[in-house]
Amino acid sequence: MRRILKAKLLRSFELTRALVVHLDEAALGLDLRGLPSNRIAGQLWCVVGARESYLRAIEMGGWQGFACSLTAPREKSSVLSALEATQRQLADLDLEDISAAQLDLAFDLLEHEVQHHGQLIRFVYGNALTFPESWSQRYTV
Repeated sequence: MRRILKAKLLRSFELTRALVVHLDEAALGLDLRGLPSNRIAGQLWCVVGARESYLRAIEMGGWQGFACSLTAPREKSSVLSALEATQRQLADLDLEDISAAQLDLAFDLLEHEVQHHGQLIRFVYGNALTFPESWSQRYTV
């Protein structure tokens, strides 16, 4: 089960990265016009912060608080750098011998990432943007 969880986390992380690669940098500043929303950049800031915070919690054996190192969420290169750093951190993380509490944190991280995928789908549709092929295959968008 732990190998499956890690594989699903890595797939989810890669999907997020692929979307950012696909989008133009200007798209990061878009919101959902006429609706209460943040911007795509705000979504990505939350994704990076959650990844950093949950991965730290898993490594430490418990929640250490939320923190996000992403200071330029509207700069595509900055976002990609942060996403790729957390993707490498996850790839290096051994989930085989973790406690039940750490396993729960890993599932929470997966849930958080996938919830943002749903939100990002709305942002892409709401702004008449397009999806990368990986999103079309995974989510039939």
